[in-house]
Amino acid sequence: MERLNIKISKNINIIDYKFDNVYFINGTAYAGKSTMVKMLAEKYNGILCEENYHNEYLDLLDKNDFPGLTYTRDLKEWRDFVVRTPDEYEKWIDITSLECAILELQILNEIKNTDKKIFVDTNIPVEMLEKIVDKDHVLIMLADPEISVTRFFERPDREKQFLYRLLLNEENAEKALDNFRNCLKRINNKERYNKFLNSGFNVLLRDEERTLDETLELVEKMFKLK
Repeated sequence: MERLNIKISKNINIIDYKFDNVYFINGTAYAGKSTMVKMLAEKYNGILCEENYHNEYLDLLDKNDFPGLTYTRDLKEWRDFVVRTPDEYEKWIDITSLECAILELQILNEIKNTDKKIFVDTNIPVEMLEKIVDKDHVLIMLADPEISVTRFFERPDREKQFLYRLLLNEENAEKALDNFRNCLKRINNKERYNKFLNSGFNVLLRDEERTLDETLELVEKMFKLK
């Protein structure tokens, strides 16, 4: 998706946003969200909004309005990111998730007037999603919280491998890894999992026995694409 010429605002009214041709996947880490939005966009010749697609607009943000998103943008020493306490990490995640939602809504509002379907790996909270889109345009994908933590660094994407190298470079690497795992446990806890599970949207649980094509077929049915 090409970068848009838009002005980002901190203050939005959720009732101004309605989406008919946008399909959102939210949920926990390692559940398959990124893979499914890519496969859907390819199959339906749609518009792909991958994980963190809103990062393309970070340079437009005022740090006073978006302190969570601009924290990483303006970070001078990346070591500070990985050595935070679980409390600090959780607070940052919650602030940043809300800011991502505000940013996402404004981006999607600019591209929604198209004949193509739009598939989004989203940060928009479930309580917002239920106000902006029909229920069959949202899917929650969940992995066991323990898997989301223990297999976090198994994925090859650059961001996670960069963080992993930072942790390994700490003087006490094992202590640093344990601390970061505790941060991950905090944001992948059972309470957050159950909030997704009981959101009222369609839920798809990760199943190691299921193939990607089988998962895609289930996703299509839940989205009523077939």
